[in-house]
Amino acid sequence: MNAPRFSFSRTLFLSFCLVLALPRVLLAEQVGEYIRISKEGARRIPLVLKPLDTKKSGNAKYAKEIDSVVRGGLDFTGLFSIIQSPLNIFTGGDIYQAGARRINFAALSSVGAEVYAGGVLDRKGGTLRMHMEVYDALTGKLLLKKLYEGKKDDIRSLSHRFCGDLVELLTGKPSIFGSKIAYVTASAGKKEIYLADFDGFGARRVTNTGGGLALTPSLSQDGRYLAYLAYTGGRPVLHIKDLASRKIVSVSRKGVKIDPAWRKGSRQLATTFSFEGDQELYLVGADGSILRRLTRYHGIDVSPSFSPDGRQMAFVSSRHGNPQVFIQDLFSGSARRLTFSGKYNTQPAWSPDGKKIAFTTMQKNGEINIFTVNADGTGMRQLTYGSRHNEAPSWSPDGSMIVFSSDRNGRRQLFVMNADGRNQRSLRLSGEQMQPCWAAFK
Repeated sequence: MNAPRFSFSRTLFLSFCLVLALPRVLLAEQVGEYIRISKEGARRIPLVLKPLDTKKSGNAKYAKEIDSVVRGGLDFTGLFSIIQSPLNIFTGGDIYQAGARRINFAALSSVGAEVYAGGVLDRKGGTLRMHMEVYDALTGKLLLKKLYEGKKDDIRSLSHRFCGDLVELLTGKPSIFGSKIAYVTASAGKKEIYLADFDGFGARRVTNTGGGLALTPSLSQDGRYLAYLAYTGGRPVLHIKDLASRKIVSVSRKGVKIDPAWRKGSRQLATTFSFEGDQELYLVGADGSILRRLTRYHGIDVSPSFSPDGRQMAFVSSRHGNPQVFIQDLFSGSARRLTFSGKYNTQPAWSPDGKKIAFTTMQKNGEINIFTVNADGTGMRQLTYGSRHNEAPSWSPDGSMIVFSSDRNGRRQLFVMNADGRNQRSLRLSGEQMQPCWAAFK
């Protein structure tokens, strides 16, 4: 018999029914401060990304592979409009020596470029050396000059370090490169948790329930700890796994356990327990100790998500009837209702900058869609439309993107979109995926 199919609505319905290491950079020089992207929804930056130059033909295959990874990474961010490099890009100098070649900024202007990035690749033994330059194509100002080194089998990491530096240079924020997504994969009636790079690359299983179910993964902010529910023997147990040491702490309490979420900048998480009768939220340490009860109100309280400063918590409560999103101050204990539009709002996710909360709404036509709202309750905005069930939003560490689960193609898969809903596309992972959680890895 196949294991039950869980979605956010079914999981919450059941819950309600219970009571109702990277290589070192050797040289870096960044010139000045340059932030081109300043607000959500800004247009894409016209970027000339010149393929790497290499003097020796033996390095050409490595240069081609790096070019492909860099372009793919920058495309993924949705921040750039990449323009083909003009043929007369150089006006003189040594084209095989970064910093010594003269860039034709008039040619860049003629193709509409605002930023130019290019470099030279050489090799020393088994080490690839990528000398990169970034210029403001409008003024000719050098913005970044940096040497990246890595082994031949580490091209993806080498390429993404440059991508990350370029995005941070132009946005003023750390990038998604190096971040990872935890998610549930369903296959042959089993559900296990996997971990993949931000773009779905390199997926690997990180739980092994031996035929049970692993659900609702939550990564700590630094990516060290994974909290999740393991259903073995027909009952849920909260597990906290140290991904480095692989040590697992189990939290055994009678009754319901659901929806763990880490508190930002701490080794603490919130989750729902019912061992005192009602389903309430509790603060739990990484060692499994229950630190304190957070909510004290009649009704079900689930789905916590913390503000970036860790002082407030968004959560879902049935205290006024249908599930709605609330915000509670963790110091005073006072709570206020955030969502009023819609009868079934759940799965809040607080943005890294603290300004917005993403959540899901079950609409009258049966669709489940993702919305955002300002933390003060204003500015509600719908991000997904006309695409069946869209669930479980999770923000990228830099706040520029959201990963979510959608069955718009007939089965549940992970999709990503920009924070304003643009550029929605599948991560193209194998099997069926749900319940993503995006976090940085340090």
